[in-house]
Amino acid sequence: MSSSGEPTSTWTFLTHHARVLLEIARDPQARLRDIADRIGITERAVQGIVSDLHQEGYLTRGKVGRRNHYTLNPERGFRYPTEAGLPVGLLIDLFTQRDLPAGDARAVGHADAPTAPIDAVAHRSSAAAFR
Repeated sequence: MSSSGEPTSTWTFLTHHARVLLEIARDPQARLRDIADRIGITERAVQGIVSDLHQEGYLTRGKVGRRNHYTLNPERGFRYPTEAGLPVGLLIDLFTQRDLPAGDARAVGHADAPTAPIDAVAHRSSAAAFR
């Protein structure tokens, strides 16, 4: 319960699979332990998620010295049928854009990508015009 007496909710928009994928996109040589610490789950859970992502073709694993190195497949589509035609690279770009210095959209390969937050009210009204 919150201080106002309303129940607190613990759900989030992104799954642990999405969060692991994004952490690997930010640092392809990250240790599983570090990923687990960053997103607040166990190392064993991250290991299982990385295995899932590898088996489904979202990433490949290799070694650089003694460390794992991950390569993402941003062209792989989302798993849910309604988003299956969209590449996960869109999600990766959306969240890695947030990590860039202001105005540096080219670092992820999108020179024309927006660098400002989307105005939700303007977005809704322009989306309604296309219905």
